[in-house]
Amino acid sequence: MPALDGQHLPSPPPGRAGWPWDATPAAPPAGPERAEDLPRITVVTPSLDQGRFLEEAIRSVLLQGYPNLEYIVIDGGSTDDSVPIIRRYEPWLAYWVSERDRGQSHAINKGWARATGDLVAYLNSDDTYRPGALLRAARAWMQRREAAMVVGAIVSTDERSGATGAPSLPRLPGPAPLDLSVVDPEQWRLPQQSSFWSRAALDRVGRHLREDLHYTMDRELLYRLCREGPVVLVDDVLATYRFHDASKSVRAILAFYGEDPRALACCTWGGEAARRRRNQVARWRVAQGHLKYAGTAAHPLEKLRHLFAAASRRKAYLGRAQFYGIALDALGLGSSVRAARDLLRARRAPG
Repeated sequence: MPALDGQHLPSPPPGRAGWPWDATPAAPPAGPERAEDLPRITVVTPSLDQGRFLEEAIRSVLLQGYPNLEYIVIDGGSTDDSVPIIRRYEPWLAYWVSERDRGQSHAINKGWARATGDLVAYLNSDDTYRPGALLRAARAWMQRREAAMVVGAIVSTDERSGATGAPSLPRLPGPAPLDLSVVDPEQWRLPQQSSFWSRAALDRVGRHLREDLHYTMDRELLYRLCREGPVVLVDDVLATYRFHDASKSVRAILAFYGEDPRALACCTWGGEAARRRRNQVARWRVAQGHLKYAGTAAHPLEKLRHLFAAASRRKAYLGRAQFYGIALDALGLGSSVRAARDLLRARRAPG
């Protein structure tokens, strides 16, 4: 790949400004390491008919200004404007292809098979990296090269790339290596968008995503990988996670959470005690999905039905304010209760 030069990178579309539409690469923070000492990072972007977001994702990778980047784009045979977009950036890509495939996991696997980086990642075509993300991940890994992965924080964005909430920090209940498949799913979060995995660790557990999983292939990989070495957590926001009508996590909440029992069933280590614990974890994960769906459902009966489904799988929800807040909204009492609570707090406030 030629060195990235802001003068030669394609100009952004009219009306687009700011990150990652700036015409010049982000200037990496000054540091003691030489460019040749930085680990190679391979990023794979899978895409299918995501032309409205694809260019933003590509530019967020290329404008990192990271000197040891291997960037691969695997398109699944898009029929929109994706291929012309990819062709504009072809000089800066290590490899790209547009052909029919077997889905997202297959596309990522095709890219990962070509990866030569010390760190390997995938960035979906509707997500982006924040400025300096690759250098921050590289530096974190250089301080602990035996780590199986480096994971940063993410921030959610809307269809127009506007932030929709506070950053979501990565977390674990204890130091890795550990068996995530037996850990309460509410006790950990390792966002895929901001994850950079050691290629050596991937090769030990299998450098692939399961193609029979459509929503939880990254979680199944984490179940394998977190047993292989330390995990370095970074509180800096490294990536964005876009929510839009066509995204998997928006259109299929119940399927997203409901597939995790299948991912957990792929974990065959640890004996009978571990298997029983995974069955419990699977019920809790499905309960999470019902609780989340109840909070977004428009119809009151739908809210109540999925609250019941959540509590039947995890009775601890019956002791949580979130559960009763959703129930009150379903009964049309949520606004009144919140108003009364705020009034009470105001009266109790000093002065």
